[in-house]
Amino acid sequence: MGSSICAELRSGVTTSSAEASRRVAEQLAVALPPDTVLALHGDLGVGKTTFVQGLAVGLGITAPVTSPTFNLYTLHTGPRGRLLHLDAYRLESAAHVEALMLEDFLISPWIAAIEWPERIASWLPPDTWHLDLGITTAERHTIRLRE
Repeated sequence: MGSSICAELRSGVTTSSAEASRRVAEQLAVALPPDTVLALHGDLGVGKTTFVQGLAVGLGITAPVTSPTFNLYTLHTGPRGRLLHLDAYRLESAAHVEALMLEDFLISPWIAAIEWPERIASWLPPDTWHLDLGITTAERHTIRLRE
């Protein structure tokens, strides 16, 4: 199943509800290799936080997941690993991420989900998984894993 969700995402997945987007993310969380950075690309309102909520479910995290815009990041721990949720919108450079010393919290296994990753592109490791999230004119959500 793990490789099938990745193959589906490489082709592009369209969902018609927030719940369906969460389920896609939940499946991806289970399939991801441990200690993976996910860069979530997309405009405001495309469902990045909704996607992270699904990742949390996939890791067995039961605490509510909300956008970390004002505190920059949140760290959640579940039975299948940690989830670091970073909103880089207000960061000016990769140096600002380094100052947060996030590596200290990344105890394996973990997933780091980064919103607005283009703001800190030089901080992202080379093996980062890049996901493009969008909305169609019919209000459907699209999720695509870049090759």
